[in-house]
Amino acid sequence: MNILVVGGAGYVGGGIVDKLSKDHEVTVYDSLIYETSYRKKVNFILGDIRDSSKLNSILSDFDVVVWLAALVGDGACAINPELTHEINTESVKNLVQNFDKRIVFLSTCSVYGAQDGILTEASDTNPLSEYASSKLKAEEHLKDSNALIFRLGTLFGISDEFSRVRLDLVVNILTAKALIDKKISVFGGDQWRPLLHVNDVSNAISHCLNTDVTGIYNLHYKNYKIIDIAKEIEKKVKDVEVEVTPMSFEDARNYQVSSQKLLDETGFEASIELIKGVNEIYDLIFHNRIKDITDPRYSNQNFLQKFGVS
Repeated sequence: MNILVVGGAGYVGGGIVDKLSKDHEVTVYDSLIYETSYRKKVNFILGDIRDSSKLNSILSDFDVVVWLAALVGDGACAINPELTHEINTESVKNLVQNFDKRIVFLSTCSVYGAQDGILTEASDTNPLSEYASSKLKAEEHLKDSNALIFRLGTLFGISDEFSRVRLDLVVNILTAKALIDKKISVFGGDQWRPLLHVNDVSNAISHCLNTDVTGIYNLHYKNYKIIDIAKEIEKKVKDVEVEVTPMSFEDARNYQVSSQKLLDETGFEASIELIKGVNEIYDLIFHNRIKDITDPRYSNQNFLQKFGVS
């Protein structure tokens, strides 16, 4: 199978490329927003997804397009909403118009916003950010295509040896701060997040490429309250203080999801535990493999605010 991984040089793409290239011919198309080079031994095309003529000219060469390219995160997408929708939504519209074979698209459970109960793919959506809105609109463009859409939970862990680590994700940054500051500050703490190790994304895609399923599927490992994430980290990092501030958290998202549909229809179930991701970040920080966790490159929002996207 000949697969084009669009946005394959990013945090999520690292693990996906490694996994898929074991059994398939993989080509990465990426603009290297956060990187200065691409060193994996797979086919690589430097390109911007907004350059539709360049992208469209190669699409017919592939059996599957795995679409990862996007501005990701509420803060990053709020910087320039117009650009966010150009990259996250209009580029997907172009893809659907120019590629009629299989598409694997990564959306987000953030489309559910803040709701009570366990949410399924049939639940109402309630996007609270430009990021979530842009992904939901992209889903609309894909609804009549041959697309498999994963609504991802909140990611954690490390995907591969080359891609940058994201330290703007709740598990990753709390683990780093626990080691460096010996203190974890939790605002509120009762917000639910459906957690997902970054490499369970690649596991799900690899598994589902052997099926003919299409449509929308939630993808997560387990639902955790943020305070319980902090308590799990506390078990790993000794002598850390967990400080809970009883104030409203700036991130209003609060939801739990079910991924039962994915298990029932494909047989896939995310299985990488929270402690594995905690251990991965712990080892990086403990062995001084990150010089400065405040470097903007580890945060989508901070990087884009400093360097922008042209």
